[in-house]
Amino acid sequence: MKLRHVAHTPEETETFGARLAQFAPTDHLGALIVYLTGDLGAGKTTLARGFLRQRGCTTAVRSPTYTLLESYDLPDLAVVHLDLYRLQSPSERDALGLRDMDRAGRGWLIEWPERGAGSLPQPDLSIILEAGEASHVLTAVSYSQAGEAWLRRAS
Repeated sequence: MKLRHVAHTPEETETFGARLAQFAPTDHLGALIVYLTGDLGAGKTTLARGFLRQRGCTTAVRSPTYTLLESYDLPDLAVVHLDLYRLQSPSERDALGLRDMDRAGRGWLIEWPERGAGSLPQPDLSIILEAGEASHVLTAVSYSQAGEAWLRRAS
């Protein structure tokens, strides 16, 4: 299943992220995995900010480009926000300790998932962000039963 949204402003991108967060499954047995793909400046962190704020984050949400990983312990969901853009080798991924964080009740927002190919779990949703001159096209695609139900609720 796919859900497509056109955003003309960063605020509209945040709103789409908040909409996805609002309808995220609460009864999912595993971790919720969301891939965020798109060129630099396409709005991946902006979408993540909307998602996190909707789930109760009150602190600043910045791109984890330099820290690689930010964790948020939110009221009903712990969320790990990853940015794999700067990773050069599998050993760098292993050093992050991602396997220790992979458990039920945790949400994952993963920017640049292609840099972690082969070592990341399959996503429930993949959100493709395409930047245009006047707008950004955001397309959420489900890859699991939980992802499909999630998009159905968010439609």
